[in-house]
Amino acid sequence: MSSKPQWEAVAEAFVTHYYAVFDADRSQLSSLYREPSMLTFEGTACMGPQAIVQKLVSLPFQKVQHQVVTCDAQPVLPESLNGILVFVNGNLVVDDGGQPLKFAQVFHLMPDQSNPQAFWVYNDLFRLNYG
Repeated sequence: MSSKPQWEAVAEAFVTHYYAVFDADRSQLSSLYREPSMLTFEGTACMGPQAIVQKLVSLPFQKVQHQVVTCDAQPVLPESLNGILVFVNGNLVVDDGGQPLKFAQVFHLMPDQSNPQAFWVYNDLFRLNYG
C-alpha cells in the first residue's frame, strides 16, 4: 500500500487548519498570508495580510462553518520553489442557516523560507457556486 504524496498531506493539513481558524475567528488568519499574498473573493481582489483579513472580517455573517467535500492538490514545479496548488469544493453554513451554500476555493501555497515545513498562501481565489 502506497502512502500519500507529501503535497497531498500538506494540502489536507493546511485546509483543515485554515478552515478551523476561519470558522473560529477569521481575524486570526493574517499569519497565513504575506505582503505579496493576493485574495480574489467573489471577483474583488485585495493584496497583503491586512487587506485580506479586513475583507474576510467584513463579510456579512457572524457564524460560519466550512464543510470540505473534496480537496485536490498538485505540486507546482519545481516543488521546492513554487509550492502546492490546492483546489477545494465544499459547503458553507452561515449563521446556522438551513441550506448550505456551495463554494470553491483555490490556494497556491508557498514554503516558508525560514521554516520549510510551514507554508503560506500566495494566491487565494474564492467563489460561491450558484445553480
